[in-house]
Amino acid sequence: MKQTATVLPRRLASLGLLTALALPGVAQVTPPVAPPAAAVPQAAPSGPLTLQQAVEYAIQNNLTVRQSQLQAELSEATLRQTRLSQLPTANANASQTWNYGTNVDPLTYTFQSQTTRANNFSATAGLNIFSGFQVRNNIKRYGLDYQAALLDIDQARNDLSLNVASAYLQYLLGEELLRAAQLRINTDQAQIDRTQKLLRAGAVAESNLLDAQAQLASDEVSVVTAQNQRDLARLQVAQLLNLDQARTSSLALVVPQLPDPDEMPAMDADADGTYQIAQGTQPQVKAADLRVQSAMRGEEVARGAYYPRLSFGASIFSGYSSARIARKLSSDSTIVPSGFIYQIDPVTLQPRLVPGVFAGIKQPRFETLPEGFGSQVKNNLGKQLSFNLTIPILNGWQARTNVQRSVIGVKQAEVRAEQTRLQLRQTIQQAYADALAAQRRYAANSRQVQALTTAYRNAEIRFNNGLLNGTDFNQAKNNLAGAESSMIQAKYEYIFRRKVLDFYQGKPLDL
Repeated sequence: MKQTATVLPRRLASLGLLTALALPGVAQVTPPVAPPAAAVPQAAPSGPLTLQQAVEYAIQNNLTVRQSQLQAELSEATLRQTRLSQLPTANANASQTWNYGTNVDPLTYTFQSQTTRANNFSATAGLNIFSGFQVRNNIKRYGLDYQAALLDIDQARNDLSLNVASAYLQYLLGEELLRAAQLRINTDQAQIDRTQKLLRAGAVAESNLLDAQAQLASDEVSVVTAQNQRDLARLQVAQLLNLDQARTSSLALVVPQLPDPDEMPAMDADADGTYQIAQGTQPQVKAADLRVQSAMRGEEVARGAYYPRLSFGASIFSGYSSARIARKLSSDSTIVPSGFIYQIDPVTLQPRLVPGVFAGIKQPRFETLPEGFGSQVKNNLGKQLSFNLTIPILNGWQARTNVQRSVIGVKQAEVRAEQTRLQLRQTIQQAYADALAAQRRYAANSRQVQALTTAYRNAEIRFNNGLLNGTDFNQAKNNLAGAESSMIQAKYEYIFRRKVLDFYQGKPLDL
């Protein structure tokens, strides 16, 4: 957006830098790179375009506007993600590892020297309960940024509209300068024909014919120059519309009949009144104010780092190890053979060996085998709930430094808002002053054209009667041509300045 805003003041000044006989070079705008055909959202224009049609088509296809739209989509995605950050987090993890040589069993935590396979399974969940209102303030902050990004789209459209209007009016100016130059060519040719007749009759010298032919050659150069400048203005319009080469060469613009400045109604508002209207309607001002509010929310986010943080967490865990073993019953029982038994002597209370035979006793038999996967996962299941409280005490003054930075950021945003208002006011003041200057210049040039027209007719009569040489006659003609060109330039500069003021007053751009 900064680049586009820089182009606009150059546009506003471009019509004031016109030369006497040709269009000036228009303000430098980087030609947009044509996207693939499928990326162009609108069909190519057909037939001559009016100013309003050209503006509408440019808004739909210009890359600067589309870039602003994409930037707004990024801001919306950031806002959406910040809102979703209030939801709990949940993650599941699983791993499988192989251990070779001496290692520690991940489940029994015993040293072993064998190859084992281990599986770990876990699921965790967390919830941010309190974090110094940072999440809430971030949501408000990014919401303001998103609103400002939407206004940036409107600003890009406004800048583009004024740029299209400037290029369009320069095209119209070129057309009118070209018509004036062609009329002078016709006058030159008629003058040459009369001079040839007078020369054959011996009424004038041959130098008069040579001067007339030289004037014709000079005016033909002016026609070519006007054609080139008109074509450059049309190219500028095509570039703003993002047309490819084939459609650029076939682009046609409507050439309306515009009234002269003295036929237009007087300007109904001064510069200050127009600024008061524009201050409440222009998107760049609203966007700057929203970014000030966003910076204030950023300061509150930074201050949130002073507060404690409380979070809740839960997890569940289980695993498997191929090295884990268990005693398992391998058969029903085994019989212990007969033998001696001990008895307690009732007199001495001492045990004594008593020979005898007794029946065998059945005992269970166990074997040591690896424990199964399902059994381990079930037996190793663990659960955990936790509340985590973090109280900031000393962290290298990071929180304090971030607060100081955010305070400076608020001041910077306020200065940028003031600069936006200042630039808007200066642009309107300059447009109003240029409009008045162009109006006065048109009135003076109009009177000059009337006077020089009378002088030219008198010089033509004297030239045809042999009372004036060709050099003086051509000088009178060139003076008239220069005055006419200056009058035409003043006319279109006044029209453009009026359109700028009307635009800032909320009126549509049309002719």
